[in-house]
Amino acid sequence: MLLIDGKKTSEEIKSEIGAIVAQIKEKGGKAPHLAAILVGNDGASQTYVGAKVKACEQVGFESTLVRLEETVTEEELLKVVEEINQNDEIDGLIVQLPLPKHISVEKVTNKIKPEKDVDGFTPANVGRMTLGWPAYVAATPYGIVELLKRYNIETAGKHCVVIGRSHIVGSPMSILMARNEYPGNCTVTLTHSRTQNLAEITKTADILIVAIGKPEFVTADMVKEGATVIDVGIHRIADTSKKSGFKLIGDVKFDEVAAKVAAITPVPGGVGPMTIASLLYNTLLAAEGKVYSK
Repeated sequence: MLLIDGKKTSEEIKSEIGAIVAQIKEKGGKAPHLAAILVGNDGASQTYVGAKVKACEQVGFESTLVRLEETVTEEELLKVVEEINQNDEIDGLIVQLPLPKHISVEKVTNKIKPEKDVDGFTPANVGRMTLGWPAYVAATPYGIVELLKRYNIETAGKHCVVIGRSHIVGSPMSILMARNEYPGNCTVTLTHSRTQNLAEITKTADILIVAIGKPEFVTADMVKEGATVIDVGIHRIADTSKKSGFKLIGDVKFDEVAAKVAAITPVPGGVGPMTIASLLYNTLLAAEGKVYSK
């Protein structure tokens, strides 16, 4: 069984990005600059944003963190987004989700300039990705594609089953796996919570991508012998044997599924670390004008 190591791969990608940034600086160029907007004091969001800022430092990027109170109005947040849109010194912009209930995620996402949308969430970038045009691909799907590529997982002609249809992971993943390039050229089945006879479908998958958000949902009897399994889920559950008092598990029952498959991502250390590496990659593309010419 091949363990697909996202932690190791993400460090390789960050090292590659860091080398490119060093060359840019040597030639007198400007380091890529990522701005993040954090609204409120959600603990998980603060951790995620902190990790993104630290990763920027690691690869030589400039970073700006804009902290706003939970009580900020939608109008005030949109104004901050527009100020960053107009700032030519900043290449990429992310607005950390979730946002407070009184703020429309749709309005905020729409306000971000597509050229700076390194999360790949705006309609322009989703549309470009769907058409196969150059685009900023959402970080998690891009990270999965990169893992498949770097571990030389054969995809052409294979049956790929995706569990979960979110616009952040499942839906873009199904499009990417069907496109006419590598990784891709799969026959794709997109399943979700309303799919009937789900286990019968997943058992036909050569590549199974699980993003349903339910702890240890996929068990060995749902998986084909010799399949490749990508586990996108991450859940914190109580575990008194751990010093922290909890452990992290995925959407896949790892121990029993790993014994049956050819390749699998662990949780933690699989897809998760790839998301930040992908965000950095998109920011580098933005700085170099590789998707939208400057």
